[in-house]
Amino acid sequence: MSSSTIDHKNGGGRIRAYVRSHRRLTWIASGIALAALVFVLVWFQPHKLFLEDTVDESTPTAGSGSQESDGTDTADQTSGEGEPKTLAGGGFQSLEHATSGRASILELPDGSRFLRFDDLDTSNGPDLRVYLSEIPASDDWHAYGERFIDLGALKGNRGDQNYELPADLDLSRYKSAVIWCRRFTVGFGVAPLESP
Repeated sequence: MSSSTIDHKNGGGRIRAYVRSHRRLTWIASGIALAALVFVLVWFQPHKLFLEDTVDESTPTAGSGSQESDGTDTADQTSGEGEPKTLAGGGFQSLEHATSGRASILELPDGSRFLRFDDLDTSNGPDLRVYLSEIPASDDWHAYGERFIDLGALKGNRGDQNYELPADLDLSRYKSAVIWCRRFTVGFGVAPLESP
């Protein structure tokens, strides 16, 4: 039997002997390690980096999604009259995570307005929100945690999606659309909202 094999067996025997003689300490250390693992999995949600949530919502139009009492879709009867007007928009730039696509403010003939993302592609993550921010787009990852309106949870980290804006919202105050990680107070991506 080689000396390295003997050393290995002796080392394993010492560890077992230590665990037997310090059972309470071993249980406490194991409990702390398990709690730390659970905290990391719940708080950081690293699994989301490997999951893609794709959304494919059509551009909102007058009457989209509504139906007449006879079951026909009113969007089919608009003959293009319900097409939205683009009030502002711009391409996404990356902040903490690589982000691409376009954000636009759309207004329908009935006066309703939406923030729309086209071809969005960003990382997934915990507690991602969609903000309209009073702060102009820049490369500052942490600038957008104040002076914003929260439009809700990001529907998906990829694809086309719509967020209805409050009717009384003063759009002149808002300069950018932001994908914001509320848990870590950092922006994933930002798009300027500029007049076309």
